[in-house]
Amino acid sequence: MPGAFQFSTAGRIIFGRGRLPEIGPIAHEFGTRAFVLTGREIGRASPLLEILGANGVHATTFTVGDEPTVALAEEAAASAAAYGAHLVIGFGGGSALDTGKAVSALITNGGDPRPFLEVIGQGLPLNNRPVPYLAIPTTAGTGTEVTRNAVLASAAERVKVSLRSRMLIPLVALIDPDLTLSLPPSITARTGLDALTQVIEPFLSRKRNPMTDGFCQVGITRAARSLARAFKDGEDIEARVDMAVASLMGGLALANAGLGAAHGFAGPFGGMYHAPHGAICAALLPYTLQVNLAAIEARGAEGDLRQRFDQLGKMLTGRQDAVAADGVVWLRELCQQLEIPGLDQFGLQPAEIPALIEKARQSSSMKGNPIELTQQELEQIVDLAR
Repeated sequence: MPGAFQFSTAGRIIFGRGRLPEIGPIAHEFGTRAFVLTGREIGRASPLLEILGANGVHATTFTVGDEPTVALAEEAAASAAAYGAHLVIGFGGGSALDTGKAVSALITNGGDPRPFLEVIGQGLPLNNRPVPYLAIPTTAGTGTEVTRNAVLASAAERVKVSLRSRMLIPLVALIDPDLTLSLPPSITARTGLDALTQVIEPFLSRKRNPMTDGFCQVGITRAARSLARAFKDGEDIEARVDMAVASLMGGLALANAGLGAAHGFAGPFGGMYHAPHGAICAALLPYTLQVNLAAIEARGAEGDLRQRFDQLGKMLTGRQDAVAADGVVWLRELCQQLEIPGLDQFGLQPAEIPALIEKARQSSSMKGNPIELTQQELEQIVDLAR
């Protein structure tokens, strides 16, 4: 039915500076034994653990020191089950939050993620409702606190895959921008560009809808005006708030409108090479837009797509006379300013480019790309992003 859409998100979203203490009484509503997944700097979770303790919630922690894997999720789920967790809390960047989603589901669904995984598994639906899951991001990038999938890497297949279900959407997402103040410039850059990618691609996606359009417009405007500021001055709280909003908007948008070619390549690339997801997206983003724009102009745009690209140029540059090409230039300059390396710096082997392109073609993200790209156009994206 033309114009029809549906929308899913977290059961409750709490946003604002200094709101972390609110998680204590909320957590207690779900039980008194919390399994907390954190990033490699476990000390950053000390305030959370104190808050939980003060509210009668005992907690044990599990460290996610790198991008999550299938094996790590299985190990964490076994630990959580042995602990007798009443609830699971993800506190950290996208890796900790994604692992937490998987753990919450695996505790009640047998512990082995493989039957539920896309691509390398059977993609089966979850049989049982996950343990209550609360998500608290400490970076501004992935938006995974309001999405329905957990991304896990499989070393054996050299691929990243999703465990996906509406039941994985966190019951509570608490976003406190103060938690991002200590992020170093390099992490600010790559997570911030991931956030920007995740409001641009849904805005142009063939699966877009009026609700996601609104989220994207807010997110693009805020990220465009504040990402470079946050990179230069990590204590710029106004910029940090803007980036936290942009990240949340991206999560809301991508969960309901999909993504595009940048993420279509980023997932497979991250599985083939050890590289931060946000940095891969950043290296690809200007060139996926450049090639998409050329393809649209060559083959003729459908509906308002060409106008959307021009609108994107205006939002990124802040200039009302800007067009789509100006936005592409602005993005290239931003990536240079934020010191984003090309794909070759992450170990891209020319002989593996055909395999990368084939995996990208099959990715779920590529299905949202605004126009179907040819083999030559996909090769051009990779070549430009190197």
